[in-house]
Amino acid sequence: MPKAKITDQEALAFHLDPTPGKWEVQATVPMTTQRDLSLAYSPGVAVPCEAIAANPETAYDYTNKGNLVAVISNGTAVLGLGNLGALGSKPVMEGKSVLFKRFADVNSIDIELDTEDTEAFINAVRLMGPTFGGINLEDIKAPECFIIEQRLKEEMDIPVFHDDQHGTAVICAAGLLNALHISGKKIEDVKIVLNGAGAAGIACIELLKSMGARHENCIVCDTKGVIYQGRTEGMNQWKSAHAVTTELRTLEEAMKGADVFLGVSVKGAVTQDMVAAMADNPVIFAMANPDPEITPEEAHEVRVDAIVATGRSDYPNQVNNVLGFPYLFRGALDIHARAINDEMKIACAHALAQLAREDVPDEVAMAYGKSLTFGRDYIIPTPFDPRLIYRIPPAVARAGMDTGAARRPIIDMDAYELSLKSRMDPTASILRGLNARARQAQSRMIFAEGDDPRVLRAAVMYQRSGFGKALVVGRQDDVKEKLEAAGLGDAVRELEVVNAANTMHLDTYKNFLYKRLQRKGFDGKDIHRLAARDRHVFSALMLAHGHGDGLVTGATRKSAHCLDRINHVFDADADHGAAGVTALLHKGRIVLIGDTLVHEWPDENNLADIAERAAEVARHMGLDPRVAFVSFSTFGYPVSERAEKMHIAPEVLDQRGVDFEYEGEMTVDVALNAHQQEAYPFSRLTGPANILIVPARHSASISTKLMQEMGGATVIGPILSGVDKPIQICSTGSTANDILNMAILAACDIG
Repeated sequence: MPKAKITDQEALAFHLDPTPGKWEVQATVPMTTQRDLSLAYSPGVAVPCEAIAANPETAYDYTNKGNLVAVISNGTAVLGLGNLGALGSKPVMEGKSVLFKRFADVNSIDIELDTEDTEAFINAVRLMGPTFGGINLEDIKAPECFIIEQRLKEEMDIPVFHDDQHGTAVICAAGLLNALHISGKKIEDVKIVLNGAGAAGIACIELLKSMGARHENCIVCDTKGVIYQGRTEGMNQWKSAHAVTTELRTLEEAMKGADVFLGVSVKGAVTQDMVAAMADNPVIFAMANPDPEITPEEAHEVRVDAIVATGRSDYPNQVNNVLGFPYLFRGALDIHARAINDEMKIACAHALAQLAREDVPDEVAMAYGKSLTFGRDYIIPTPFDPRLIYRIPPAVARAGMDTGAARRPIIDMDAYELSLKSRMDPTASILRGLNARARQAQSRMIFAEGDDPRVLRAAVMYQRSGFGKALVVGRQDDVKEKLEAAGLGDAVRELEVVNAANTMHLDTYKNFLYKRLQRKGFDGKDIHRLAARDRHVFSALMLAHGHGDGLVTGATRKSAHCLDRINHVFDADADHGAAGVTALLHKGRIVLIGDTLVHEWPDENNLADIAERAAEVARHMGLDPRVAFVSFSTFGYPVSERAEKMHIAPEVLDQRGVDFEYEGEMTVDVALNAHQQEAYPFSRLTGPANILIVPARHSASISTKLMQEMGGATVIGPILSGVDKPIQICSTGSTANDILNMAILAACDIG
């Protein structure tokens, strides 16, 4: 499978559009009327101010302090890029802030301090303490980072956590627990060699010692070799704490007979000879970024019994900090912790290790395109495992409460776990799963409108993201000109440009089309014009003959026109069971609406067909279908001839014996609101509907476009379902990213 390619221009465009940067601030309270303003500011705000002044603990009740973390750096050690300065580090810190939100629903603000003076940095952070529930230090060079963190931990009463140190250490410890479990070794017995005595390395070895590793069994190396008792060159107090009495002087000598190698150093620091000299079932954590000390392939060439982890996502066993810091802070914030102590970090490591030993949910296997089973190639959970949010924070919180770090202990842990499950946005994991499935499918995707710059950008993104081959229908010189104008001139050689003039299959296409249309008033000239000059028909013919695996069109012509042209080649109409289903993603919910494309005024049988098509789409997206037939009436009241078919449609499904939940007719609020549903205990729906079947195409169109324009919903679709081949029709207002999403749906054969 090809690896995704990210160009400099794409990276800059991602940070530029639709708004510069990666996050924004939104109000969580109404701010519309004068009364709202009076409560939010003067005079109403005086009441919580006085309450907090009298009792500082109430700040967690009346402000956002309890779910707010500062990501703070001075940019002296940015991501392996070195000292870029405070401003140069801002994109990384913004990125860390959005990771906090994405993975643990922790609000975060990035703060870049323009100083390399340790005292000035400490003072600045300390003075900001009242604002935040926790401080995440990031990308600060050693040894200053040790001093800064230690002082701030002593002087502040909220968690202070340097992720470059402890984040890596926690994930490393989790992986090592499982690697030793597989190899049948105990942490107190193994010989551990660490290469790299910077922030992450020192934190790793300190955490492992606190978990049972023996000081005399741990050899630490830096660029000058083994750190031994009596060494003076290149030493500091943090290195000295890990000096041992030994005759070993080089990394090569230290590796002989070692059980574990931990690397946070540089590419190529470990040779195959060093690996060959290690003990049986060696554990190798080569965590240097972006390239490991030794690759898994190189290690396994000489030691098939090795268990290898790296910092990279394209190898098994990725040591990824995102498995740790969001959940450590989530647990710490939820007990209003004074600190994140060793016991909380160890609890996090044990919880991660235990999670990797359990059966992996189907949605995770689907997202990664492979089955994952605890073993040598799966010792650390994947970052997108949905269980992380409700398994790791409770373990951290318990440890914090047991060690006295909690200001406000959690009384009902079961309720806490349920609340954590509800915090996360399910749409993110659904989209992640679709991306992974598309990448696994490697579909040859036909982009019908190769004369449109948006379509060309989407085609380039599709191919460079590693989803498969992009086939663009257009003229070579026109495609080249438009790509160059879009700043993607280097992509010309990557795309395959197809048209009637350069295909050897035109006669085959025309013969096929003539057989389909000869009794519908089309003569030979009509057929030639359609096959050779209409890109929608030509693209559909390519797909029908297996010269592509999926088709995306609609960006330049109305969907009705595109559907009409596609029907020349495929049976994509209401009579043959086709339907259009649109996905609305909004505030952590996903709701499908049908029919948004095919049926103008469906009867009860058509509505039942649409429900079945929508249920198929929902299941393809990883949802358990719950269908509501919606109208302006609920279960027969008020009585209306217009609502009658919505009342009868569930009876049609009764006769068909379908295997999903459905109910109706009902108003939209009853369909989507669990509280409203309580008034109808006889309803067959076990929860809010995720599929709404509406009375007609016009109401479907109005609903989706209103949600998009007024509600800010993300709209995917309409998704064409019930056609023999994967065909997706975009809207004319689609962005390049929208077109790419439709291509991904086609690649996954959703429909």
